[in-house]
Amino acid sequence: MAHVTLPAGLPGIIGPLEQFPATGQHLRALAQELLRGASPLTPGERELIAAYVSSENDCFFCTSSHGAAARHLLGDQSAAVDQVRRDLVEAAIGEKLRALLAIAKKVQMGGRRVTDEDVASAREEGATDREIHDTVLIAAAFCMYNRYVDGLGTWAPDNPDLYDEHGAALASNGYL
Repeated sequence: MAHVTLPAGLPGIIGPLEQFPATGQHLRALAQELLRGASPLTPGERELIAAYVSSENDCFFCTSSHGAAARHLLGDQSAAVDQVRRDLVEAAIGEKLRALLAIAKKVQMGGRRVTDEDVASAREEGATDREIHDTVLIAAAFCMYNRYVDGLGTWAPDNPDLYDEHGAALASNGYL
């Protein structure tokens, strides 16, 4: 049971966004900008970063929702979502994305854990300032979103088909 009164039947972050629209509009706009706004990272890569950080934070709703959105956006490369969650080192992804996800993991553990060496590794794989910036900001924001969802004690359905439907809608329509 949620720690605050939320609309019935709305899982995860959806309930608090609807119950508290003054903050909900800004949280939605932030997600839209981070995951669909202009960036050298594709929307699929950004959703993958969000899903990975959410998985590392053990936020089931966000991991499932953003993982599903990433799968829809990555198409033929959708297997990377589960591979990254299982083993980042062995996942079938490019080395630049692997280095960026390693930075995202450091941000998830605590922003000061990101080292000059982590950034140099990403740069060696071709990451730009903007890609590093966007990765850090997505990781930091998803730590906030995950803590918001779990800190309010929201509920998360178990049915993977619901997440697939939700992920398809996010992939197609974004967050606004």
